[in-house]
Amino acid sequence: MFIKNLRAFAVVGGLGLAAAVASPALAADYVIDTQGAHASIAFSASHLGISYTTGRFNTFSGDFSYDKDAPAASKVAVEIETDSVDTNHAERDKHLRTADFLEVSKYPTASFVSTGIELTGDKTAKITGDFTLRGVTKPVVIDAEFVGEGKDPWGGYRAGFKGTTSIALKDYGFKMDFGTIDLTLNVEGVRK
Repeated sequence: MFIKNLRAFAVVGGLGLAAAVASPALAADYVIDTQGAHASIAFSASHLGISYTTGRFNTFSGDFSYDKDAPAASKVAVEIETDSVDTNHAERDKHLRTADFLEVSKYPTASFVSTGIELTGDKTAKITGDFTLRGVTKPVVIDAEFVGEGKDPWGGYRAGFKGTTSIALKDYGFKMDFGTIDLTLNVEGVRK
């Protein structure tokens, strides 16, 4: 819920897509398929230490480069529109948009841009990058999993990833600190 500008979905699916992006000469470029709703950025936050509140960002965009033969050279960037926060509760969402939390009038986007990828397995990687939220940029690490790739029924070619990470609200200047927010990113990209 605090990632509206995850600009690089190395965390959003792209985030999750960390494990597979190729060398500049061989890498294919993909656009994250938000038009077909084949990507998502979801979050979970503790509520009073009793349960969890979940939500998502409905509007974001991004792209990535990927080559299965050189996944460590992959790159990802994601931008999130913070006012698209959606917890399925209108009054809570209204509060999340205020200065207590996302302050969307001043910080309309959040972003993620990858800075490196470390392979941890055949289909897994750690994607490091810069995450900017509320005007504050901090390094984050996304645990990413390559889900698959192949031709689609419409003549295109797609690649997909899943990623998870956590951020501490205090690191981004939130007036109300509810601790750590867990983010889950599912990214499906269409080759350009």
